[in-house]
Amino acid sequence: MAKITSFEELKSWQQARELCKLVFKFSKKLEFSKEFSLKDQIKRSSGSVMDNIAEGFERSSNKDFRRFLFIAKGSLSEVKSQLFRALDQDFIDKQEFEKAMNLANETGKLIGGFIKYLDTQIQ
Repeated sequence: MAKITSFEELKSWQQARELCKLVFKFSKKLEFSKEFSLKDQIKRSSGSVMDNIAEGFERSSNKDFRRFLFIAKGSLSEVKSQLFRALDQDFIDKQEFEKAMNLANETGKLIGGFIKYLDTQIQ
């Protein structure tokens, strides 16, 4: 297996980036764009997922990286909760919600798997 040399190579970061792009696309919809606080919050939390994966990757230890991955998982949970709010207010439809939620769940599994891997490296 080739060594990963940049955060851009991480599947979890790539998935988080796709989720962030999807959230930004949703937030441009007219009704959604008028709800400033939710729009801003979901955009920031989706960006935080990918940013924390990237920042953790650049840290000096697996222990630090692991900590940032947990922060990314927390931000991912925020995104999921905010997606429910967007669905409940009809800012996104059921199909859009399911697409985003599936991507969020897949991203969460990747992050969780990476945390487990790092656990074996820290010991």
